[in-house]
Amino acid sequence: MKRRVLLLLAAFAWLVSAATVDAPGGELRFQIYGEPKSMHPLSVSDDASMAVQYLTSGSLLRVNRRTQQPEPELAVSWKVLDGGKRIRFELRRNVRFSDGTPFRAGDVAHTLQLLFDPALASPMAQSFQNGSSKAEARVQGDFAVEVVFPAAVANVEKLFDQLPILSAASPKREKTGLGPFLITEYKPGAHVLLERNPHYWKTAPDGQKLPYLDSVRLLIQPNRTTELVRFLRGELHLINSLDPELFEKLREREPASAKRVGQSLGSEMMWFNQKDGAPVEPHKLAWFRNVEFRRAVSEAIGRADLCRVVYRGYATPAAGPVSPSNQFWANANLKPHPHDPRGAIARLEKAGFRHEGGVLKDKDGRPVEFSLITNAGNRSRERMAAMIQQDLKKIGIQVTITTLDFHSLIERIARNYRYEACLLGLVNVELDPMAQMNVWLSSAPNHQWNPGQKQPATSWETEIDRLMRQQASSGDSALRKKAFDRVQQIVWEQAPFLYLLHPEILVAVRPEIAGVQPVVLDPHTFW
Repeated sequence: MKRRVLLLLAAFAWLVSAATVDAPGGELRFQIYGEPKSMHPLSVSDDASMAVQYLTSGSLLRVNRRTQQPEPELAVSWKVLDGGKRIRFELRRNVRFSDGTPFRAGDVAHTLQLLFDPALASPMAQSFQNGSSKAEARVQGDFAVEVVFPAAVANVEKLFDQLPILSAASPKREKTGLGPFLITEYKPGAHVLLERNPHYWKTAPDGQKLPYLDSVRLLIQPNRTTELVRFLRGELHLINSLDPELFEKLREREPASAKRVGQSLGSEMMWFNQKDGAPVEPHKLAWFRNVEFRRAVSEAIGRADLCRVVYRGYATPAAGPVSPSNQFWANANLKPHPHDPRGAIARLEKAGFRHEGGVLKDKDGRPVEFSLITNAGNRSRERMAAMIQQDLKKIGIQVTITTLDFHSLIERIARNYRYEACLLGLVNVELDPMAQMNVWLSSAPNHQWNPGQKQPATSWETEIDRLMRQQASSGDSALRKKAFDRVQQIVWEQAPFLYLLHPEILVAVRPEIAGVQPVVLDPHTFW
């Protein structure tokens, strides 16, 4: 009899029934699309690093990706106090890190202190501070800790879903974790091997120690066509996200393995580099900072065509950062920017540009041209870039497409800022706008068009800062909704990001894998 592999939903053992599985265990294999940028749990910012962190780290609580509600993890209970300014955790006892070091309240305090280390530049830090004021952990015995914020935080408990707890006592520090697996091997260009954490605290309802799996092998390969070939051969067990063309090929070959999950909470988007001090020619920086230029480019792009041609109908045009599937938080009054090339030309002329012989020129007679970077191996983005290139050529703009491996792409958009425009996606892991604080605050590292501002560069960014902090400090859902609706309206008007579409979530699961329940929230398959 063929051995079956049980995939334990990492956070929720009770969702899985082992009764139908002949032999729980084995090695689960799936693909990541680039080298993990960082193995430090607090400094992850790319998908590959996030996958490793998710499977090896423990958090005080976890948001159930299916119900979207927080559930106990390292904390057995918590209590929100002072309207969200304080939260007190009662910690689980008899828990050890992967090297055997005991877990105590001091580890939570150590983690929070490390989170604000400037040398680490953690993208999570922004959510735990208000301006220069930072959250503080107060240890109350070995198994209780209170976290005090500089101001009230809405849905404060959900912040701790993404905060991995590190050991204050272990000599290995960030290399030891509280998750179901630990890193035992990393071969660049080949794989990251995770093996069962022998000290993992969870047990199944029948008393069996978890995780069921012996190991998880994350194979490093950017090519998604190769990924499908390996999946069909049985070399991979999951594909966390498929592009539409490959999804249709899978449906033809193995219809039982192809799963349509629903409309994504994330979006595909394009933006221009407006970073102060970036190596961008001054006249191009002036174009990129002109709202009429950005809106004209947006209106020149045929979003419906991108959905139909690139995504084969498995996508919908985007009006902003929030997918319509997020029924509460999406601003229902917003519609996608219209596809209006003539209107785009009128906007450009209003901003001082002119056409000469089919070429758009600025007020000083320079041809309008820029380069657009995106990640190599992502067929959908490569095709979108090509269609955007064709659309913009119709209004006289020349676009040069450059595809980069994901590590190099992140290096450019987050480190040296050597780029002019970028086509990428925003992945939302939860519904609440609190998760987007590190995008919308002007001082935030993921405020991609102009990150890390000491002071807001524009009046509308100042307003977004105020609104995001207002909604973040209120327990009034109606007030929060009104504030975030206004943020979405400003983004629609100013177009710092050109939101293009919301893809549908398409995944693949081998028939021999039990216990998988794909969800819209990321990670879709291995949560």
